[in-house]
Amino acid sequence: MTTRILIASIGNPPPYALSLHSAGHILSSALVSVLTYPSFVRSSSLGGLITTGTEYTLYQSPALMNVSGKPIAAAYKAFLKGLSPNERPSAKLVVLHDELESPLGKIKMKISGSAKGHNGIKDIMKALGGADFVRIGVGIGRPQSRDSRDVASFVLRKMTMEELARVRDGAGEVLMILEKIRSG
Repeated sequence: MTTRILIASIGNPPPYALSLHSAGHILSSALVSVLTYPSFVRSSSLGGLITTGTEYTLYQSPALMNVSGKPIAAAYKAFLKGLSPNERPSAKLVVLHDELESPLGKIKMKISGSAKGHNGIKDIMKALGGADFVRIGVGIGRPQSRDSRDVASFVLRKMTMEELARVRDGAGEVLMILEKIRSG
C-alpha cells in the first residue's frame, strides 16, 4: 500500500500572493501543473484552496504565513478523517514553505527539529502538538542585513519573473521527494 499525502503550502494572501514569503504557495501551484491535477478550488469547509488527484491532495492555507498552524492542523485532521482506517497510520503531512537561509530555488527537506526562526513552521508545530511532519523548503535567499525590518521588507516584496521561474522550477525535485515518501 502506498502512503497518502496531504501537501499543504503556506504563504500570504493578496496583496502578498506573489511575494517571496509566498514561495510555498507558488511551488504548490507549480506542482498542480506538473501533476496535471485539476485547478485549485476554494474549500468552504476548510477555507483555503484544495485539489485532489490520485496520489496527493494539495491544500493552500488561507491564513497569513505566521498564523498558519490552525488551518493546516484542521486540514490535516479533515484529510485523515476522509481516509480509510487502513490508510490513516501511514498518512503524511508535507508542508511547503519559503526558506530564507537557502539560495533562491534550492529545495531542502526536513522531517523534524527546530523551526530555525520560521514563524509559520513554529505555528504549525504548536498547532500539531509536536507531531512530526515533513517540511520542504524552497530557497528565497536572504538580504545582507539581519535587521528584522529589512528581512520583512525582503520577504514581502513581489518576486521578479526570474525569481518566480526559479521557485516554480523546484516542482520536479519536490515531486521526486514526494515519490520517495509515498513509496515508504
